Amino acid sequence: MTTIWSTRSETSDDAAAIRAINLAAFPTADEADLVDALRADPDAWIDGLSLVAQAPDGTLAGHALLTRCHLDGRPALALAPCAVMPAYQRQGAGTAAVRAALDAARAHGESLVVVLGHPAYYPRFGFVPASRFGIRAPFDVPDEALMALTLDASRPVPSGVIRYAAAFGV
Repeated sequence: MTTIWSTRSETSDDAAAIRAINLAAFPTADEADLVDALRADPDAWIDGLSLVAQAPDGTLAGHALLTRCHLDGRPALALAPCAVMPAYQRQGAGTAAVRAALDAARAHGESLVVVLGHPAYYPRFGFVPASRFGIRAPFDVPDEALMALTLDASRPVPSGVIRYAAAFGV
């Protein structure tokens, strides 16, 4: 049976459920703490770019977060973290949340998203190695794990070193 996931922007009532998703999906509280810190940072947080995937019964199953980062002073978005409750993993909840987040970013007029993630997962959304655009992380990372996605091909793609929000600690 295929689950039909609905997606929407997070609301103020969702913070505890999103924290629970991240606590369940990762071995430490680091990602849950990161989401909370990003939510509190007005320079990083963009209303409407924290998306959740809901099961048919309304249970929040997945979460994808886009926050402000910069490339040589030009705005871009960082996709992180993305999480799915273990009971809903490999059923499309994460894919639904990420697609909804990218669609929301396009609707907000954003042009570039970077992600540090699994090189077998993110290309399904159109991500390619960020090095193709001259984009680098501020730390050592395998080339295939740092990826970028252009959302608006009519705008130039900035290059350079990513400056993440302070909450990332880099």
